[in-house]
Amino acid sequence: MQDLLGLRAAVVRRIDQIRDDNPERGDVPGWVLVTLMTAGLVVALWAVAGPALTNVFNTSIQRVLGM
Repeated sequence: MQDLLGLRAAVVRRIDQIRDDNPERGDVPGWVLVTLMTAGLVVALWAVAGPALTNVFNTSIQRVLGM
């Protein structure tokens, strides 16, 4: 049992060393969350404002073309 605890402590120390070796590693789960939240906001805004923006675009094109 003591050997198992010692092995576990050694593994934890090594994992900490690996994490500390590369300070540029970053926070991957955090970036994934930010990306997913941004995509969700874009989809929500598109659903709400899409028809109005399409109408504005079509009206503008019609005025430019003189229709």
